[in-house]
Amino acid sequence: MTTTEHRSVAGKMSVLDRFLAVWIGIAMVAGLLLGRLIPGLGDALSVIEIDNISLPIALGLLIMMYPVLAKVRYDRLDTVTGDRKLLISSLILNWVLGPALMFALAWLLLPDLPEYRTGLIIVGLARCIAMVIIWNDLACGDREAAAVLVAINSMFQVIMFAVLGWFYLSVLPGWLGLEQTTLDVSPWQIAKSVLIFLGIPLVAGFLTRHFGEKAKGREWYEETFLPKIGPWALYGLLFTIVILFALQGEQITSQPWDVVRIALPLLAYFILMWGGGFLFGAAVGLGYERTTTLAFTAAGNNFELAIAVAIGTFGVTSGQALAGVVGPLIEVPVLVALIYVSLALRKRFTRSSAPAVS
Repeated sequence: MTTTEHRSVAGKMSVLDRFLAVWIGIAMVAGLLLGRLIPGLGDALSVIEIDNISLPIALGLLIMMYPVLAKVRYDRLDTVTGDRKLLISSLILNWVLGPALMFALAWLLLPDLPEYRTGLIIVGLARCIAMVIIWNDLACGDREAAAVLVAINSMFQVIMFAVLGWFYLSVLPGWLGLEQTTLDVSPWQIAKSVLIFLGIPLVAGFLTRHFGEKAKGREWYEETFLPKIGPWALYGLLFTIVILFALQGEQITSQPWDVVRIALPLLAYFILMWGGGFLFGAAVGLGYERTTTLAFTAAGNNFELAIAVAIGTFGVTSGQALAGVVGPLIEVPVLVALIYVSLALRKRFTRSSAPAVS
């Protein structure tokens, strides 16, 4: 994806892009206020679910992801799958460093709060397969690389989530003489999350591009069709944020000090993972777009999965569930801020890499 292509699409959404932080801030506040001020709203929304999957959140995520995945040039995915530096770096960051870092931060900063600590470790195991796609797109990362890395993380998530949960909650604490916890989660629960939140929009995006280009050509598809559906990605994001925070507004606002305690390790985690991914990508020469993709896929987490696992294992009112809920409360504003950091570094990144290109 070239800079010109990004600008041509982004130009159609200039108002949304220019005030992105404002819209997201308003959506977060609106959701919290709705959840706090309207009695029973959270309970009413939580009832609208099938097999423990919130339909309003699922709808918002699907609307958010579809336009971005429709932009992916699927005929270029082989250029990503052949990039061993990118793939190996992503696997190390997501499945070695990420869970280990969250484990360390949770024990260092929440030694006296075992429920919240366990909830954060679960968050660290749930790698992002949804919002990271739009964060990457807004930061002008490599769309094809994001699609491939998210797909790889999804497969690893199905296979490794329960195994790593057992290791970080039971085995490793036992070795270190720390308190142990068990995690009851089935591979189907993980696979279901992947199939819904990634599989549906991925298939829809692929089929849209395939038949759209076949019918009217690539030029029409990218210059006419994509700008029309592009803004819906941010509409879906804002809708998802409002619903998510409305569902948990009362719980978050009624325990402000607990939220602050949980927020500190989360804040450190997101910054360290993103910064580590960005520095690592730059160091191995991935270029701006793939470095950005590596950083955001490393920093993002699958809050929907983490919350579902925490609620299913420990209960809806548990401290583990609250820790999962606080995850997006911190992740959304932090990663939005890091989008602006990425874009600010872009010019410097380009200048520093220009001699190598020539």
